[in-house]
Amino acid sequence: MAMPEARRGEPAEWAAGVGVVPLRRASAAELAEVSRSRGLGFAPAELQRIRQYFRAIRRDPTDVELAGLAQSWSEHCSYKSSRPILRAAFAGLAPKPKVLGTGDAGVLRFEGEFAYALRIESHNHPSAIEPYGGAATGIGGILRDVLAVGAKPIALADPIFFGPLDLPPSEVPPGVKSPRYLMNGVVAGISDYGNRVGVPTVSGGVYFDRSFTVNPLVNVGCVGFLPRRRLVPNRAARVGDRLVLVGGLTGRDGIGGVAFASQELTDRSEEESRGAVQLGNPIMKEPLIHACLEAFDEGLVRGIKDLGGGGLAAATGELAHAGGFGMRVDLARVPLRESGLRPWEIWISESQERMMLDVRPTDLPALLGIFRRHDVPATEFGEVTRPPFELVQVDGVPAAHLELGFRVDPPPVRRRVARRPRAPPAAEPHPTDDPRELFEHLVLAPDSLSREGVIRVYDHEVQGRTVVKPLHGRPVSPSHGDAAILRPRSESWTGLAVATAAQPWACREDPRWGAAGVVEEAARNLYAVGARPDAFTNCLNFGNPEDPHVLFDFAEATRGLAEAARALGFAVPSGNVSFYNGGLGAEIPPTPVLMATGIVPDLRRAVTSDLKESGDRLYVVGATLGALGGSLWARLANWTGLAPPRPDPARTRRLGERLLALGGRGRLAAAHDVSDGGLAVTLAEMAFGGGLGFRADLEALGAASPALALAAEGASRWVVEVRPRDERELRRALRGLPMARLGEVTDAGGALAWGDDALGTVDLEALYPRWRAGVGVP
Repeated sequence: MAMPEARRGEPAEWAAGVGVVPLRRASAAELAEVSRSRGLGFAPAELQRIRQYFRAIRRDPTDVELAGLAQSWSEHCSYKSSRPILRAAFAGLAPKPKVLGTGDAGVLRFEGEFAYALRIESHNHPSAIEPYGGAATGIGGILRDVLAVGAKPIALADPIFFGPLDLPPSEVPPGVKSPRYLMNGVVAGISDYGNRVGVPTVSGGVYFDRSFTVNPLVNVGCVGFLPRRRLVPNRAARVGDRLVLVGGLTGRDGIGGVAFASQELTDRSEEESRGAVQLGNPIMKEPLIHACLEAFDEGLVRGIKDLGGGGLAAATGELAHAGGFGMRVDLARVPLRESGLRPWEIWISESQERMMLDVRPTDLPALLGIFRRHDVPATEFGEVTRPPFELVQVDGVPAAHLELGFRVDPPPVRRRVARRPRAPPAAEPHPTDDPRELFEHLVLAPDSLSREGVIRVYDHEVQGRTVVKPLHGRPVSPSHGDAAILRPRSESWTGLAVATAAQPWACREDPRWGAAGVVEEAARNLYAVGARPDAFTNCLNFGNPEDPHVLFDFAEATRGLAEAARALGFAVPSGNVSFYNGGLGAEIPPTPVLMATGIVPDLRRAVTSDLKESGDRLYVVGATLGALGGSLWARLANWTGLAPPRPDPARTRRLGERLLALGGRGRLAAAHDVSDGGLAVTLAEMAFGGGLGFRADLEALGAASPALALAAEGASRWVVEVRPRDERELRRALRGLPMARLGEVTDAGGALAWGDDALGTVDLEALYPRWRAGVGVP
């Protein structure tokens, strides 16, 4: 059947198992019932648009067509609510020639003929239902995103958010799993998948807040590395090219996954949506990666898409449409894990470990041979055609026939935004605690405790590239820092630093400045280890975009991210939006999460955070601000409505560049940024890491009180350690910029003073085991 003839009216027959859905004459109520009963998630206006389309071609849609439309028009796939905001905010932040590609992952120049890729994604809803499988398949998906641009995955990052682990069962809503159960399952899923597939987890974080009890956040990032000649586009190349499905078999798991991710959780989500959670298989993923890389190196792949949300429908449609083509596929050729799948189920299944390749017909035998050698299934199941149609068949008989652009490129939804009412407290509070007690209180808070128990179940050494390791406590050797550092090429001393950052509490108080502070924190982490900020990828976790207040927060946060990125020189080549996080009356705070990268000019000059030697000098670089909004102290004291400290990204860049130059000359013994928990947590972590102590004069910071000096998290600050012989050079390098001599490194204990007045000494040796016991998994 020629495509133009199939454009109007019913074909002679539809394929077996394909159902026709009567929509053309349906009432608005009947349209809504069709969408509800089939789990399609269409809005009323979208249903009207679909009905108009099929009225124009004088037939009703098939269930395969409706299922495909539902995937592509979902919030998860289409970004229909966020697209206009993102385009306005991030315009110009993926500049060429620095950025080589912006497809499934962003690709940036590294050195010479090499490049690296980065991307972060969310797997929040699946992890709330089945934490082990949801987290594991999140790792699998982000690996495919990086592989889909021709890169070998070399590192993972995993910022994860839960309710308080000590939350009483009576306070966990019905139908919701306990935070401890969720965290244990998520950590196990991440470690089992990442460790088995052989990719190190080098960065991340574990955060706790009551607002994440119903809807935990599981964000996963990946960095890949590639020779620039291997870069593969995420679009079809030419009419007549073959579409080849490679990797795992297709089953019923993950059906409706994107629809599930595009709605809030309810007390029935587990019962109704467990089938939307995919099943991961890292044992298949590893040979799939090797086979794809070999095919890339042989020049056999002209375009590629990973099969994630939306399954075959999304991957094939986006691949062909991005190239300006149509496509023809046959679902009967898809290798199945089980019998009895209906055509629409095959079309939208999100079964894992699958990729879609665009291959020249003449290269097909060589490509299939590579996958055969790696024992990875590979099947030609379609071809690239002239635009504008897609034809989906089953054994050569039509199952769907639509204009491809109509399906995969829905118009954005213009939603109303409204500023959220915020009522500040009557008076700005200030901590008046005893300094020693406050120090211990901040260091032993759940958000400050060591994550060693989590980090050590992840393999952060596999592949042998990790030079500076994740910060978790007293190291065996001085090799831990604010950011992990990788050595992508053994022939070169140029390193790639990876850091993550999030501050949902500051973003809750002020989305714009809180988000800017997240970018600044990522930059401080990179500068602290001797890396120049290069790029970041963002996962924007928000509530229901149909709420005008949520969308206002989203717009403000993206504005803050973009402003800070420009000031700090970050490119933003990729990202992800996760809406509808919440449910059962709960709402998460605005939670933009970053995975940032920086270039280390010389790994031999990398700086770590552990104190090195008694007698060395300690300086605070940057100005101490008294604002406490979103701070750890404010959270522990249950203060809300306070203004967070306003970051100054331009000054951070000036300070960071000076520190970078000092570190490059070997003048910094240690550096650690001041962030959550303020100076107290920063000093404790540095002392714990080196097994040493400190003497600190808190009056030097210019704060109103010793307690405020310890608790303030004012942006744009680091604590640095310098040897006495390098002190003069530090002062000269930072002349004209805010800086204060804090004290010195000692053999033991944390001596606090206010000018000439001694405030007492914190027993760090007694505090360390309590802090290190921290947050772990059984």
